[in-house]
Amino acid sequence: GPGPAAGRLPAAAAGDEGPVEGGPPDHSYSLSSGTTSEELLRKLNEQRDIIALLEVKMKEMKGSIRRLRLAEAQLREEIREKDRLLHAASAGTRKRHGL
Repeated sequence: GPGPAAGRLPAAAAGDEGPVEGGPPDHSYSLSSGTTSEELLRKLNEQRDIIALLEVKMKEMKGSIRRLRLAEAQLREEIREKDRLLHAASAGTRKRHGL
């Protein structure tokens, strides 16, 4: 019955946002099996932590993308410069050999 599960945690814990540790992990059963407000709160806090972590990772990735774009622009510029030199050199040899 729902008796022991409902009274497992003190009602005061519902307002407590600290980590609820030492209790049994309840990832194995679904939300439908009489989830208490404390369990819902803990799940919400876990998800908030995950979202914060993902936001940090996204910022890092945006920084990486910016750096890669800069590196790509520099490489393109170097390739253009080398192309110019190659064209100039090949044009010079063509003139010398009268081709």
